[in-house]
Amino acid sequence: MSVWSTLSDSSFLEMLDSVLSKCDASHCCCGCCAALRPRYKRLVDNIFPVNPEDGLVRSNMDKLTFYSMSSPEKLDRIGEYLAQRVSRDIYRHRNPMVIIAMEAMDQLLVACHAQSLNLFVESFLKTVQKLLETTEPALQILASQSFVKFANIEEDTPSYHRRYDFFVSKFASLCHSNHPEVDVLNSLRLAGLRGIQGVVRKTVSDDLVENIWEPVHMDKIVPSLLYNMQHARPRRISNDDNSPNGLPEEQVDSENTALNIDPSALAENCLRELVGRASFGNIRSVIKPVFKHLDLHELWVPNDFAIYTFRVIMYSIQVQYSYAVVENLMMHLDTSSRSRAKVRTSMANVLAKIIAIAAGESVGPSVLEIVNSLLKHLKQSIMSAIPIEDKEAVTDEKHFQESLISALAEFAYHLPDYQKIEIMMFIIGGTPGTGKSDPENVPAETLLQHMLLKCLLKVSHKYKSTNFSTSLPLTFLDPLLRTSLVQDAYVRVLVQEILHCLLDRHDNRSKLKKPSVDICDLNLAIDKCSRADSLFYKNHGSRILVNLSESLDLNNVTRENIEAIYCTAALICVELATDEMLVDILRWALAVQDVALTNTMLHPKNRLSLHVIAISIVTLASHTMSVTTLIEYSSKVVTARNGSAPYLLNFNESSAESIQQDSISPECLLDFNAIADCMKEAGRDIMGMIPLQGPFNANQRYSWADSSVNQPSSFTDLSNINLDGSESNTSSPGLARRYAEEEVTFEALKKVLAEPVESRREAEYEKRQVICEKFRNAPFQQLVASSQSKGDVLNDTLNQILTRISVLPCGQPELNAVQHNNQSLPHYGNNFPDLFVY
Repeated sequence: MSVWSTLSDSSFLEMLDSVLSKCDASHCCCGCCAALRPRYKRLVDNIFPVNPEDGLVRSNMDKLTFYSMSSPEKLDRIGEYLAQRVSRDIYRHRNPMVIIAMEAMDQLLVACHAQSLNLFVESFLKTVQKLLETTEPALQILASQSFVKFANIEEDTPSYHRRYDFFVSKFASLCHSNHPEVDVLNSLRLAGLRGIQGVVRKTVSDDLVENIWEPVHMDKIVPSLLYNMQHARPRRISNDDNSPNGLPEEQVDSENTALNIDPSALAENCLRELVGRASFGNIRSVIKPVFKHLDLHELWVPNDFAIYTFRVIMYSIQVQYSYAVVENLMMHLDTSSRSRAKVRTSMANVLAKIIAIAAGESVGPSVLEIVNSLLKHLKQSIMSAIPIEDKEAVTDEKHFQESLISALAEFAYHLPDYQKIEIMMFIIGGTPGTGKSDPENVPAETLLQHMLLKCLLKVSHKYKSTNFSTSLPLTFLDPLLRTSLVQDAYVRVLVQEILHCLLDRHDNRSKLKKPSVDICDLNLAIDKCSRADSLFYKNHGSRILVNLSESLDLNNVTRENIEAIYCTAALICVELATDEMLVDILRWALAVQDVALTNTMLHPKNRLSLHVIAISIVTLASHTMSVTTLIEYSSKVVTARNGSAPYLLNFNESSAESIQQDSISPECLLDFNAIADCMKEAGRDIMGMIPLQGPFNANQRYSWADSSVNQPSSFTDLSNINLDGSESNTSSPGLARRYAEEEVTFEALKKVLAEPVESRREAEYEKRQVICEKFRNAPFQQLVASSQSKGDVLNDTLNQILTRISVLPCGQPELNAVQHNNQSLPHYGNNFPDLFVY
């Protein structure tokens, strides 16, 4: 039996194929071999030239492409055969043949879009992997270029089993290349960056392939991009603020040139593309490696590169997700609470630079979350800085606190006005109150007050007030006024400055910083008071003035406090120019003068300062309301002071110690009667100016009115008094009965509807005038007698009530009987007076 007969058909074919595979060159001497080879192999062999320098044989390549498109089922075999040739050529260091084979595979990838392309891609990726595993830079760059071409192809069918772990790792290693030759180094890094860009494009666009957002991939991709970005020229980093869209100028002008030459530009472009493709759930995966890279390479101090990086991220991320970057940065600041103060300061500065970009998209709870986190870091820094004795560390902590305040102010600046008000209310709500606290915590609470009020002042600077009812709601005004009465003088100055920002709508506060009687030289912008603002003053204006008066009466008041209080009162004059304001501000000025004359606890220079602001505020109010008689009177007082007491017109500390308040001439002081006469001559209502004796108090308005005129006596016949408590609800303290002035009948109601409003007002006015004349012109003895008669009636009534009450000693039968009867009744059977029932 022959040898051929002993071999099976399959064994013969395998042996023949192995022989032919050893003779695969098109110029082989064995001409018979080529005829026995499969057609796809012959077509592949024909694309390789005899001389490798001639390059790919174009005509034969066209034949191979046509064959692949005509017979797509052969693509997998073609790819496998090309991969075998490339592996052999790499092993034999025949690099020109490798380049030709890769060019052929690239053309086949672009030309063929059949469903069987997946099998060809597997061979292609194996070939690219072989090239990347070599140590020759030319082949690694070639592999990167081929992979980028493959990444740009949109496949018709997804591949579920394809993985890119190796390519991510290899391209990331190319990004960190340290080749000694600069040109080769840049080429390898560019190849790695383009490869990473290709991997991202290939995987992000298809949800069914491998998830590129996994931390195992992002921990390699993001640091590789940042590593190349941090070696950018300093001009690229420092000029990042000059471009409105966050792109450096040279990239905006000639992006393609920069990408081909500068790896840092390509790395930045890749980072922009990566961040721009990230969804909300993947932002954390991208940002976390950035923090890790900056921490490990200590790039926070100085923070130029950190600011540059985060500006790139903020301008590239989808707008609706921008606030998530701020939240992640705040979280990283939380985890870095034990880091050096300089590092945290740099983080806060980065936050201040980028927080404005996210402010426009922050709504609802996210705004207060950011503000709350900033305030929490501020409080922690203050508490940790108190026990530190190192001056340098304390200084660093102060810089960190200032950075947080700047970040908060920058964030608030780009928010709508209603959210600014919410932030200010949130800050004042966290400010330590005026109550007693532990003496050990006083320094920390004081410093915390300073910092929080600085935050509040920064936010108020960014706020543009339009309606005082909106700018100063009661929930915000109450704690603000309470804080203005604390013992710390600097805190009181900050509160007044906050009020300046919120009250000033016409940029007048810079002109009203110092008291002045030359009102015409100030060029104040004065607008007519609206009805809403008039209502605001009616509800809260007097209370603010009372608060200012109490602040002036404090013993530790300083020159800065006095000037700030004057500015607040002056802004009220300018912004809330109403008749009611004029009466109250004149009363306030006279009360200020009374404090200067009577409060001996104040420093002499402060007492003189009070005289200065009193005449200044009267002069300003008279010009604001255009009261000619009052203007003439204030000018008369100013002239008198210029002649005999010039120290009462400006702050002069040198002469304050030697001046006695008793030696001031009456012509140099404000006189109530003279002011009242001026108001009457001008036809102004002066009813609210009556109770001028004593300190200024808003509750004194109209308190002089005799209540007995408006309502009858509340005393009733003693025989009708019920002492069992069944009508005790009508005798509750603080709740007086109201009686109708006349019987309510149909005719009376008809008269009210038919009677003109003006006539009723005139009647009320005449009634008030009668009362005024009575108290002005009636003899003092008559007024005392009327008050004494009321007291006698009250005395007699109390005596009659007390005589009707029988006091029984303990142990009498009547009391025991009552107790026995009460014990026999169940608890729910007892009848309690109304006053004891809630």
